[in-house]
Amino acid sequence: MSAALPGNRALPASQYDLATYWGRVKHAAEISDPRMLLISKKGLEDSKELIASYKLGKVAHMSPELWHAKKVVDATIHPDTGEAVMLPFRMSSFVLSNLIVTAGMLTPGLGTTGTLLWQITNQSLNVAINNANANKSTPLSTSKIVQSYLLAVGAVVLRRPGSELSRPPPQGRVSRAGALNVFLMRGEEIRMGIDVYPALSAEEKAAGKSEADVPSLGKSRKAATIAVSETALSRVLNSSPVMVIPALALVRLQKMNWLKNSPRLVLPVNLGLILTTSLAALPFA
Repeated sequence: MSAALPGNRALPASQYDLATYWGRVKHAAEISDPRMLLISKKGLEDSKELIASYKLGKVAHMSPELWHAKKVVDATIHPDTGEAVMLPFRMSSFVLSNLIVTAGMLTPGLGTTGTLLWQITNQSLNVAINNANANKSTPLSTSKIVQSYLLAVGAVVLRRPGSELSRPPPQGRVSRAGALNVFLMRGEEIRMGIDVYPALSAEEKAAGKSEADVPSLGKSRKAATIAVSETALSRVLNSSPVMVIPALALVRLQKMNWLKNSPRLVLPVNLGLILTTSLAALPFA
């Protein structure tokens, strides 16, 4: 993210205490803030220039403007490549991108073909998000990406003989599919390992040393396994409340007269519940 920008002065990792769970939740909420999708190319460049000014020592202290600039960069730029992640696959777009797919999967009367196409779309989106945000110190070849994509989609689409494809998948299957997708798309990281860097001491940070100045200690398969496993777990933790809470809330709402008298409102109300739950649950995962 900011490591790719010029300057040797270390930028604070976050305005929140990342040593605490609540601090990490607040930090994740910033990165996944959908409002970051409204930032223009000029806004991104201005944010990068402001951060570079701090790292070059032209700005003495962190300010609200600098924290906002860091938020923009963290939500947009891939930390390994220094390039902007494609908009639909950024974490700030995670909820909205998935909401579109959810709306499609909840459309009444889809039938087998419609359900199949939307499940393929869902897994294709998951593959794209996982690949776009993967650790780039172990790059995947095009053939590996295609192979992993076909395995990820095939593992979810294929059913046991006699099972009904048109029936909505249960929460457990959705969670397993999301976790499997992560392992398939980022399995190369586990096989090859990812770069590991030493943490900067307080003295090094005070001296103006940044993470960009620290050489890699080498590649670690264990670190990759932990990172990918935690990402897969987050997919399960994130999907669980989204699959459960809106459904329970909708059951109660459907008993109310205003929704009984307006059945066309069921789908938009359901999507609203899913959107609200997703926005609230994502940072905690």
